[in-house]
Amino acid sequence: MNTAYDPRAFEPFAVTVDLAVFTVRAGALHVLLIRRGREPYAGAWALPGGFILPRESAETAARRELAEETGLSPGLVADLHLEQLRTYSEPDRDPRMRVVSVAFTALVPDMPEPAAEGGGDADRARWVPVDRAAGLAFDHAVILADARSRVGSKLEYTCLATAFCPPEFTLGELQAVYETVWDTALDRPNFRRKVLATPGFVEAVPGAARLTGGRGKPAALYRPGPATALHPPLLRPTEGPPR
Repeated sequence: MNTAYDPRAFEPFAVTVDLAVFTVRAGALHVLLIRRGREPYAGAWALPGGFILPRESAETAARRELAEETGLSPGLVADLHLEQLRTYSEPDRDPRMRVVSVAFTALVPDMPEPAAEGGGDADRARWVPVDRAAGLAFDHAVILADARSRVGSKLEYTCLATAFCPPEFTLGELQAVYETVWDTALDRPNFRRKVLATPGFVEAVPGAARLTGGRGKPAALYRPGPATALHPPLLRPTEGPPR
């Protein structure tokens, strides 16, 4: 032990976790928010999160806070794939004291409604369309924007989009997932060509088809292929009209 080290020479600060959890509901990208039940920012909407306890890792704290504040079952929360986003450490990001936050993000399908009443610092939790998630507490608008950008990038390089489709889906349904997350209209023939040319992305369901409206012929059905990463990646348009 270095006897010259004096921990009192450093100002103490707290470490928290924040979570940006996304799902697709009714054709729109939603984020899970909690309404704060106490100061600071009482009554404001925020990302789920809270302080890391002395004997916890950041990921353990993230799962505990998510279950406590939203009422989602511990088993469901334990199975979520959380990806560490980044660390937020601006000195004045929390009015109570110096607080550094480790942020996580997750993109998950078929999430249930959270409990009507939250726990911990939260008095309510709900899914909110990302485009309507305004006026968030602390610096959570910044975290949310960064998380949405990360999720959009994951769709470029992974097969995650198929998790938001039915077990058997049309290419139009798959395209709708990309358009929802990227908030960009995609060219249908070009999207179809890229998907079918990407090894292991989707597999055709032999003999299956689904009517999709209109007077055209039924659309072929597909299911997720064995790949987890896209080679080559399916890059979003650099320019294009928003939806």
